[in-house]
Amino acid sequence: MIKAVVFDLDGTLVDTMGHFADVAADVIARRHGWSVARGRKAYLDTSGIPFFQQLEVLFPGHSDNSALEAEFETRKMTAYDGRSFLEDVPPAIALMREQGVAAVVSSNNREDVVREYIAGEGVHFDVVLGFRDDFYKGEPHFAFVERELGIARDEMLFVGDSVRDAELALGAGVRFAARLGTVARESFVEALGAVDFIDPGQLGDFLRGTTRCTSAT
Repeated sequence: MIKAVVFDLDGTLVDTMGHFADVAADVIARRHGWSVARGRKAYLDTSGIPFFQQLEVLFPGHSDNSALEAEFETRKMTAYDGRSFLEDVPPAIALMREQGVAAVVSSNNREDVVREYIAGEGVHFDVVLGFRDDFYKGEPHFAFVERELGIARDEMLFVGDSVRDAELALGAGVRFAARLGTVARESFVEALGAVDFIDPGQLGDFLRGTTRCTSAT
């Protein structure tokens, strides 16, 4: 029985990933001479970890990485301007409260940014977690939820929009469901094999158990 659903934020609860990818592509293209299309794909392919870690994956040890991160973090904040949760999120969270299932946010965005955005949406989450030193999405966040709520890993479900989200969940012994919209279904299948999918607009149906997610192999 699932007792807690842990949600990634960007691309899962709110449609910000397109904006983030555009900003990252522009920053990378100007600094490294890549095409915008190449930079955008590289950002999305490595999403699910903080941007400074993405840069280290793409440009290991490059002297410009700190400047790139600072520019990205400043410019990306406009993604939240006037942008609310995806339409199926508030009713899905309300359903969870009715069923006594805990709702958790786990993001690699800065914790102060995550908390401010969630507070402004007026939707109750039992735990809201973001990135800070030595505390990030994946094992540290799952361990915190385990201690704070007394819920075991096999009683949690992590909903995210990237392959990296899936790897973090499965590596920590937590069931995963892919929220489609940011990454193509085929990318999850290629990387992971069998995956539970949540189609756009179907979060509540998935959580009710009335939608049978396609497990692709």
